[in-house]
Amino acid sequence: MPTYQSLLEDAKLLPVTERIQLIEELWDSVPLNSVPPLTEVWTKEIQRRSAELDAGAVQSIPWEQIKADSLARARLTKPNEND
Repeated sequence: MPTYQSLLEDAKLLPVTERIQLIEELWDSVPLNSVPPLTEVWTKEIQRRSAELDAGAVQSIPWEQIKADSLARARLTKPNEND
């Protein structure tokens, strides 16, 4: 059975786009009830940002747009999931 370290080393050999795909698929496989609770600092930051949004001080941007813009700036594209 592969070890964590051997899997990590193999994953590092993948092209960047495939590493991103692997990260996304691994994250999606984590059950919601097993994610550790947020720290107090993160909880306060989320509350601050939520209050700004509720007050109309900021406007939200859809996640897919943020993700696409970030990948474009990094000159990366997500592999076609149908391949």
